[in-house]
Amino acid sequence: MSAYESVTKGALKLKGGDPIVKKKKKKTKSEHVSTKSDSSSSTTTDKKPKKTAAELKFEEAQRLRQEERIRKQAAMSHKDRVADFNRRLEELSEHYDIPKVGPG
Repeated sequence: MSAYESVTKGALKLKGGDPIVKKKKKKTKSEHVSTKSDSSSSTTTDKKPKKTAAELKFEEAQRLRQEERIRKQAAMSHKDRVADFNRRLEELSEHYDIPKVGPG
């Protein structure tokens, strides 16, 4: 008698779940063609919803902001950006230094 004879085979069954898995039915070619022709005719009559004036205005404002951001970035060279960054660092107070307290 092998140690593996008592092992149950099959899918894992979870508590409270439906133990029977329902499989989808496959369509035959004639059904597939008829549903395809029905759906194609309905898509020609249904149009995508058009954007509202507010949506168009919002997209235009976003586009303008992005163009402005790109122009601003392109105006400064890498050397200028590094110099500006170093200047800002020099202006900061050095709060991490050990304060000189006491005699000497």
